[in-house]
Amino acid sequence: MASPDSNRSLGRPAHVSQINQSSPRPLKGPPVVVFRSVAARDLASMLDVNPSITAWECGSRQISQGGKRHCADFTVYDGDGTVWLMDAPDRKPKIQGAALDACARSLGLRYRHVEHSEIYDGFRLRNAKDLLRYGGHEVPLGDRLRLLALLDENGSLTFGECLQAIRESKPVATLASMILHGFIEVDLDDALIGPETRVTRMRS
Repeated sequence: MASPDSNRSLGRPAHVSQINQSSPRPLKGPPVVVFRSVAARDLASMLDVNPSITAWECGSRQISQGGKRHCADFTVYDGDGTVWLMDAPDRKPKIQGAALDACARSLGLRYRHVEHSEIYDGFRLRNAKDLLRYGGHEVPLGDRLRLLALLDENGSLTFGECLQAIRESKPVATLASMILHGFIEVDLDDALIGPETRVTRMRS
């Protein structure tokens, strides 16, 4: 999703936050991580619920140009084999965007500076944080099979209907975990997840 030491060498601001019991734990990143800023932490949450992303790391790759160095907030691994260097919206690299992209491409990588609107517009971030609270929940085999069979039979169900199908574990935690681990899917962008949210089976 790397040791935080690479971030310390850049001079971390005072508001850097470490994952704790009250924060959503990374799903596709390292189990313990120090983020450069709140915006970087929020970007990590968005990466965790992006089905095309397989893993991410904090600040593990460095780009150099003309004596200037830049260590991006994240190294991100895409399912199609692309490796991205990404910076959160509040990051202001000393190397300009076009040069960063060119330097990254010379290393076989791609660079993206994520826009503020990509993280904070709409409902995806709030839904991501709600789901990630349950990322470590283990779903019993019986509940998983029962729900997937119901979805195969009906095509889709509401979140409320799915809750009623869970018998062996905590219903909300089970549904959230199955969403995060790619068994089922919901729309994270249109509204906050609620009883009427439609649930479908994820198809590869």
